[in-house]
Amino acid sequence: MENTLLIGISRQATLERKLDVIANNLANLRTAGYKSEDPVFEEFIMPTASINDVQGRDKSLSYVVDTGLLRDFSTGQLERTDNDFDVAISGEGWLVIESPEGERYSRNGELTLNSNGELVTNQGYRVLGDAGPIVFGPTETNVVIAGDGTISSSEGVRGKLRVVEFEDQSNLLKEGDSLYSSEDDPRPATDFQVTQGMIERSNVRAIVETARMIEVTRAYVSNAKMMEKLSELRRSSIQRLAETPA
Repeated sequence: MENTLLIGISRQATLERKLDVIANNLANLRTAGYKSEDPVFEEFIMPTASINDVQGRDKSLSYVVDTGLLRDFSTGQLERTDNDFDVAISGEGWLVIESPEGERYSRNGELTLNSNGELVTNQGYRVLGDAGPIVFGPTETNVVIAGDGTISSSEGVRGKLRVVEFEDQSNLLKEGDSLYSSEDDPRPATDFQVTQGMIERSNVRAIVETARMIEVTRAYVSNAKMMEKLSELRRSSIQRLAETPA
């Protein structure tokens, strides 16, 4: 009975983890560049412990283990903002961002200018071009961002957005604020399209995530009721044993 309760607790822990991930997805429904996540669970069979007083193949003790997160890197819905500095990337390209910890990568194209005229993210980090930060003068107008990332204004070409890609995007490490890091070296992106005046919204599907939350909540409640009944059975067994005459 103790083993059954322990297995039930492992199940409760993974269901709680799944609820947290779903809630985080829904909380970032409108976050530009956010990629939906899904926890990955695996079965863990105890190598030594088993239940030997039962018939059939259900003698091994099987637990549930949280092994990580799976991210969906598909492109989110593009939304028009009509802000000259906002950009959306179609394809597998990533913007290169200069953060305090070094180069980071983002799909969040909500860009603006800082007090020095540098193109920055909404967190204030500089967006890098092929030749470094992209800087505008105080009198420049008519900013145009071409499909290949080339930026020009009334003063001429100001630079070109550095857009990169990775051989395996699953190796990207999330760091918050729609930023990712990678131990793999990026390479120049080849199949992408930059669209000015638009941003890529989160690829979270609200209806799907809400349905998943209901499903997981029901499983959590069902498992909790089962564990409660097992606890009651345990208490009842102990009480009856105590009342048995010596």
